[in-house]
Amino acid sequence: MTDGETSRVDVRSRLVLGSLALALAVSGCAGDTAEPIPRVTQPTDVPSQPTPSEPTSEPTDTGDANGGNRDPEAVGTLVEGLEVPWGVDFLPDGSAVVTERISGRVLNITADGRVGRLGTVDTAVAQGEAGLLGVAVSPDFETDRTVFLYLTTDTDNRVVRARLEGSSLGSTSVVLDGIPAGFIHDGGRIAFGPDGHLYVTTGETGDPELAQDPDSLAGKILRITADGEPAPGNPDPDSPVWSLGHRNVQGLAWDDEDRLWASEFGASEWDELNLIEKGGNYGWPRVEGTGGGQGLIDPQVVWPVEQASPSGLAYVDGHLWMAGLRGQRLWRIRVSAAGKASQPKAYFTEDYGRLRTVATAPDGLLWLTTSNRDGRGTPAPADDRIIQVRP
Repeated sequence: MTDGETSRVDVRSRLVLGSLALALAVSGCAGDTAEPIPRVTQPTDVPSQPTPSEPTSEPTDTGDANGGNRDPEAVGTLVEGLEVPWGVDFLPDGSAVVTERISGRVLNITADGRVGRLGTVDTAVAQGEAGLLGVAVSPDFETDRTVFLYLTTDTDNRVVRARLEGSSLGSTSVVLDGIPAGFIHDGGRIAFGPDGHLYVTTGETGDPELAQDPDSLAGKILRITADGEPAPGNPDPDSPVWSLGHRNVQGLAWDDEDRLWASEFGASEWDELNLIEKGGNYGWPRVEGTGGGQGLIDPQVVWPVEQASPSGLAYVDGHLWMAGLRGQRLWRIRVSAAGKASQPKAYFTEDYGRLRTVATAPDGLLWLTTSNRDGRGTPAPADDRIIQVRP
């Protein structure tokens, strides 16, 4: 089994639910240089998958949005020796807050590769695909110094927030809890949209029918305020649900027209890139890929699962960039002015192994994280890494 593609095998495990009242303890400090990061063994991780064979042909992209033909260039490894980096978001000073899924560490990584530890979320439960996942920096960080985190506890998935006090992460408080948690399909990407509200992706935890249940927070994209309330303008003013019918979304990005795109794991046939509409139903589990019929929204682009298993998503200059786990490649997809996605082209296929997150840095470079130490890849001595790519 592998990441969002795990339930292509019908056997799954669930987190043990308890009634423990949870207070997240955050500890640690930051330094100016990288400290040794010990390997963390995750006994519940499943064995590595064999590397998929290369497809005989792939769709092509004729060039960039301005008619050029420039391919992306990997300009170097920014950081190595990380332990399953998952979430990446940038601070006003150009450095990034990076989460590690299994260790629970929250790191600060500068544009020149210095690593400092901001803290550790000790109560994040790491097993299967669960743990410390997404991170989003407050759009008002310069005044509120707040970061938001998505994590799995022993009772649920939840969004919390904490102030960055100097070079250390302060205590956390709950923003939104009660999101169903599972050994697989926990979603976990969070990002502030152009409207200033927080978007949260959730998985259906291996229980497909939850994705169609409007009263469940599983298998959804949620839209909330910074205080965790349903954001103004939601389809149901009393619900955080923005869209439903998702299997496991782990990528969010907005284009130049503020349109929201999401990358989503399929089951056994098709992974998806979706253009997200308010109140839209994206079909899972009624349909995988296209052909959903009346009342369901088809994806704009689909891939055979062995070519993608998509996680992170970013947008730069007319193109979406989508990281592939099982596919072990970075996809570039053109977005037209009319909001149509087309002409996907793959880069760096099998060069770096499993690719988890792609994020656009303030200087215009892409930060591309590997996910080879999650029990499902074949790690190189330098893994896990953050690679800088010139798009």
